[in-house]
Amino acid sequence: MKRGRLFILSGPAGAGKGTLRKRLFREVEDLEYSVSCTTRERRSDEAEGREYHYVSRDEFESMAGRGEFLEWAEVHGNCYGTKKSEVERVLNEGRDMALEIDVKGCRRVKDIVPEAIRIFITVQSLDELEDRLMERGTETPEQICVRLRNAAMEMKQSAEYDHVIMNDDVEQASRELVEIIKSYRNAGR
Repeated sequence: MKRGRLFILSGPAGAGKGTLRKRLFREVEDLEYSVSCTTRERRSDEAEGREYHYVSRDEFESMAGRGEFLEWAEVHGNCYGTKKSEVERVLNEGRDMALEIDVKGCRRVKDIVPEAIRIFITVQSLDELEDRLMERGTETPEQICVRLRNAAMEMKQSAEYDHVIMNDDVEQASRELVEIIKSYRNAGR
């Protein structure tokens, strides 16, 4: 059986990764999503097992100590990790999977799964990111400042990715993401 492909979506907070991922899964069949573990508090519109698996810091640290994560990082004061067993199971079953992870996590996964396809989601400017984060209303002003500092560093690393999608028009960005995934699938036939 042919091994599945791993697609990594990353980019700065507020760039629209989650929105594009949700649209991708409505448009592309037979694509699995790896639900990460996090110590972050659940937002009011989120559900356990859909956006994340919400765990305590102690539980997360135990999992990391046992080597259960393909990658993990502390970002914006919270821990996020991708369960290795879930990714390997899906890929070994010949199914494609998408991860939505940060830039550091992407580097770690690429070291372990060099054939992974990296897709960077971005916007035109830090001012636009700031506007989006403020509109979202889920972070304090202090958290927004931290996210913007991190975003400036992350945006400089977009050249490391196989594809970069400018998300200034969600319809166009969504079509572009779908076409990227489909192009890899069509090439494998």
